[in-house]
Amino acid sequence: MLSQPTAQLTASRSSALSGTVRAPGDKSMSHRSMILGGMASGVTEVEGLLEGDDVLATARAVEAFGARVERTGDGQWRIESAGGFKAPPSVIDCGNAGTGVRLLMGAAAGYPLTATFDGDGSLRKRPMKRVTGPLADMGAEFDWQATEDRLPVTLTGGTLKAIDYVQTVASAQVKSAILLAGLNAEGVTSVVEPEKSRDHTERMLRAFGAEVGVEEMGEGWKVTLKGGQPLTGTFVAVPGDPSSAAFPLAAGLIVPGSEVTVEGVMLNPLRTGLFDTWIEMGADLTISNRRKAGGEDVGDITARHSALKGVVVPEGRAASMIDEYPILAATAAFADGVTVMRGVGEMRVKESDRISLMVEGLRACGVQVEEEPEGFIVMGGGVRGGATVHTAHDHRIAMSHLVLGLAAEQPVSVDEPGMIATSFPGFVEMMNGLGGRIA
Repeated sequence: MLSQPTAQLTASRSSALSGTVRAPGDKSMSHRSMILGGMASGVTEVEGLLEGDDVLATARAVEAFGARVERTGDGQWRIESAGGFKAPPSVIDCGNAGTGVRLLMGAAAGYPLTATFDGDGSLRKRPMKRVTGPLADMGAEFDWQATEDRLPVTLTGGTLKAIDYVQTVASAQVKSAILLAGLNAEGVTSVVEPEKSRDHTERMLRAFGAEVGVEEMGEGWKVTLKGGQPLTGTFVAVPGDPSSAAFPLAAGLIVPGSEVTVEGVMLNPLRTGLFDTWIEMGADLTISNRRKAGGEDVGDITARHSALKGVVVPEGRAASMIDEYPILAATAAFADGVTVMRGVGEMRVKESDRISLMVEGLRACGVQVEEEPEGFIVMGGGVRGGATVHTAHDHRIAMSHLVLGLAAEQPVSVDEPGMIATSFPGFVEMMNGLGGRIA
């Protein structure tokens, strides 16, 4: 994966970055293509799959649930299934994949099987009842092995009944798990969201032959799915991940003289909140060659060094960019003025408490930051650097601070960078190929 030491990486102030790169395949769509391929009858061909550790853990899980999973080329995979999951022969180890384990539990809940789910130390700290709660309401049973709400947990599925579930906070993972379980539940399952979360599951379910209803409800929507619908294997083209494209684009914005283009980036309107925010901050960001791939809008994005200004990020935008706040905070450190990020409490239950880690890391690099229970405020104007940042095994915390270090006055180091491979294999090579200094 990464040809780098795992102890530490250091980013140093770089000359102008330039070049054209392609972002890794979208992580959300990669997980879903594997899982739906395992649930469908027949063959599913996937191209552009993100071959990071998280998605590979999901691939192994789908294989353990009875599908034949085969890598046929770079980013090209073939999943062959008789339709449905079977009892796995051993524990399903999801590594660090929060999306993978929650969606897999939803899918598995609809079948008459028993399976134990586990993960690494980081995943064992992440809450699971947000998913297992509604699945239990549908009829699935959960036996917590050590601590309630934390992995490992044993699921017993089958004989589910549909539910009408109202989310208090928009979450694509929760919605997706319920919909996947609803495929094999008796009745019509619905999920109401106060704000719209990413809709890759709905789009991909349709591609596999299911009917999914969507009804607008104020700022949110109601998604419905009738149980008993079969899925049929199909072809899935995975576009570039906007969350990963954010890192080279951010470097292009903050390193003087830079111009960086990332090709084939997904432009689903529920995933582009960061780009909208950067433009409001004054970023020279242009999108060209708009087209369709895998049922999604995609395009090529060019970022040029820009004089950014601080903004107040609308709280309603959080669902569309929850994974991008760390890199937004890094760019905000170079902006003129104050950037306010609120309504992002969900960041505290990701791979780590991303609010506290970003606050800690930015402060160590000389940036003034205020931490709040549901957000944080970055006072921009420049970055001293000269710190080693604690990442708590979080890939986005690591990559955000390495990008920060490319424009800081003094080098910025991160500990335990090996986890970057979970979402962005080849990150260091890509950034250095653009002219960055990371070693």
